[in-house]
Amino acid sequence: MMPLSFATEGEENIIKQVGGKAEVRAHLENLGFVAGAAVKVITSMGGNIIVNIKDSRVAISREMAAKIMI
Repeated sequence: MMPLSFATEGEENIIKQVGGKAEVRAHLENLGFVAGAAVKVITSMGGNIIVNIKDSRVAISREMAAKIMI
């Protein structure tokens, strides 16, 4: 397992677990970041990472991406 922040751009990965405080996990789950979901990193620019999840593009901070294990 490794954090989403280390994922290769353009490669699809499966989320294994989501860490962090309860409110952070709830926020990420609302965006579709749940165990078993497919996620693909589109690009990482500056402190943000843009990912494709559930047919949506979502920008999350590198800090949040470090809490998502793939």
